[in-house]
Amino acid sequence: MKTYLLLVTMSLFATLAHSQKQRNYYPDYAFDSKPVPAAPNYADEQFWAALPTRKDEADKTPNKTIIDAQATATADVFYIYPTLYLGNKKGENQWNAPVNNVTFNKNVDKQAIRNQASIFNGAGRVYAPRYRQAHIDAYYSGRKADAAKAFDLAYGDVKAAFEYYLKNYNNGRPIIIASHSQGTTHAGRLLREFFDEKPLFAQLVAAYVVGIQVPETYFKQIKPCDNPTDTHCFCTWRTYERGFEPNTERKNIVVINPLSWTRDTAFVDKSKNMGSVLYKFSKILPNIADAQIHDGILWCTRPSFFGSFVLPKSMKNYHIGDYNLFYMNIRANAIARAAAFKK
Repeated sequence: MKTYLLLVTMSLFATLAHSQKQRNYYPDYAFDSKPVPAAPNYADEQFWAALPTRKDEADKTPNKTIIDAQATATADVFYIYPTLYLGNKKGENQWNAPVNNVTFNKNVDKQAIRNQASIFNGAGRVYAPRYRQAHIDAYYSGRKADAAKAFDLAYGDVKAAFEYYLKNYNNGRPIIIASHSQGTTHAGRLLREFFDEKPLFAQLVAAYVVGIQVPETYFKQIKPCDNPTDTHCFCTWRTYERGFEPNTERKNIVVINPLSWTRDTAFVDKSKNMGSVLYKFSKILPNIADAQIHDGILWCTRPSFFGSFVLPKSMKNYHIGDYNLFYMNIRANAIARAAAFKK
C-alpha cells in the first residue's frame, strides 16, 4: 500500500531527493581534456524540446478545463529548463549533457517541459531549446574553472537558440522569459545581454527567473515586479519549508510572493492558492501550499495531500517544487501580464 501511495502521490520533491543521491556521479577531469558533446543546430526542430507548431509536452494541461491557448496567444514564451543532467554509474559523466541522448531528452520533456513550461501555454507560444546544460556538480565542484567553462558552453547554446528564435520565430511579438534553477543561471545572462538597457526591453512582458537567487542589483533597467500586472519586470523566488533557515546567499536577494505577486512579507494563506500540480500531472490540487517572504527566501508550510506522509521529513528545500506548488497562480499571472502588456 505504501508503494502504491508513493507512486500515486510522487511529487517533484521526490525527484529532488533522488537527484541528491545521484551526486556521487560527477565529471572528475579537466574540461579541456575531452571533446564536448556535439552542438545543437536550432534550424533542426529535434533540438527544440517545445515549439508551438508541433505537438509536445508544453501543450499539456492538468485537466480538460484548462486550455492550451498557444494558437491564439499574442505573446511568446522562451523557457529554459533546470538541471536534469546528474550523471550515472555507467560513467556517462561529462561536464555538459549531450543533446542527442534519447533518455535524457525524455526526462527533460516529462519532468521540466510538462511540469513547468506547460504553465505558460495559456499566455504565449512556448519555445524551449535543448541545450548542453552543465552537470549538476558544476554548482558544487572544487574545479571552479572547469565548471565555469561548462556553464559558458551551456549559455552559448541558450544564446544561439534565442538568436535563432528572434530571427526566425518572434516577428516583433511580446516575450516572456521563463526559467528554473540552471535555466535561471542562463536566463539572467540572457536578460542582461539582450534586454537590460537594450531595445528588446520594449518587448519584455515579464521574466519568471525562479530557483536561483537574483540580487537587487543584478539588472540595471529590469526591475522586480511589484504588482500582479506589472510588465517589463521580473519575478523570482526560492521555496523552503516554513521555519527552515538555509545556509545560502540571502542578503539583498529579490523575492516575489507567487500568491500575492508583491514583495510584501505578509503571510498569504493557502486558500489563495488556486492549485498545485504534482509530478504525475493528473489533477489540480487547490489550497495545499501557502507562501510568505522571509529573509531572501520564500517560506511554505509543509504541504499536506493524499499520501504526503511518505515524503521524508528531512526534506526542507522545496526547490524542485518552486513552480509546481504554485502552478495555477503562475499560469493566471502570466496570462494577466500578457493581457496588461497588450493594453
